[in-house]
Amino acid sequence: MITIFTLASGRSGTRFLCDLIKQNATNCVCRHEPYFNWFNPNMFGEAIDYYTQGNVEAIRKLLRRKKRGIEYHKAHAYIETSHAFLKSFYTLALDFFPDMKLVHLVRHPLSVAKSETNREAKLDQVHFPLRRYKGMDGKKYFRWSLTGNEPIYHSFDLSSLSLFQRYVIQWIEIENRAISFLNDNDMRSQCFTLDSPRDLNDPERVKEMFRFLTLETRNEHIEIAGSHNQTPGARTVITDEDRDQFAEVVAALPESYLDIFQREPYSAFEWSALLRK
Repeated sequence: MITIFTLASGRSGTRFLCDLIKQNATNCVCRHEPYFNWFNPNMFGEAIDYYTQGNVEAIRKLLRRKKRGIEYHKAHAYIETSHAFLKSFYTLALDFFPDMKLVHLVRHPLSVAKSETNREAKLDQVHFPLRRYKGMDGKKYFRWSLTGNEPIYHSFDLSSLSLFQRYVIQWIEIENRAISFLNDNDMRSQCFTLDSPRDLNDPERVKEMFRFLTLETRNEHIEIAGSHNQTPGARTVITDEDRDQFAEVVAALPESYLDIFQREPYSAFEWSALLRK
């Protein structure tokens, strides 16, 4: 069985990607985020804190369960489009899934940060259950985001950051993890990159992805359909204040976190200029 994971931040089109695969591919199992599935942990919440705190054995224990859960399916491929991969278990994943392939979803950082801000605010507004969990240090953390204890946040006074800025920093950290993982493990030849949402709406590009991942399709015609997973009552509108806050984050970060954005795949995007000092 081929195992395929996703390199992405939240709000990057991961749900839509899952729906695209389900709509068009055959002989595969695709999960967006495997909730309510004890034998296949979703790797959010406590798993993110375990990773940040260096609790490797706790992550390995979860991955042993995940591997058994994935192998339970009898199909050509198992695909998981969750954005948990780079948040909690990417550095250990090859020990359990040595033949994995990857899809790298890249969306405009301002859009990601604004959409994530809107989603967290909405979940707080409606008092969504279990949206926060208690970390190893006894503090409460949002289940689907980094904790703020990661080294990249050490350049900032967290109390002075807006929620939007925290998500900008998270996006930069996630993309650095993606490139580091690909380079350190010589995995670039096993990774297919998509410009989200443009490529997700391009039948020829989607067809190319299926060929790369060796996924059979139901027919020659690619059906572009899926959930956009929009936050009710909150459009992703970028304001001048957002742009100013983004620039403040970039100005405060060490150059080492910005170097990757001057090279492929980011250099092909017009917005890469926003990530220069």
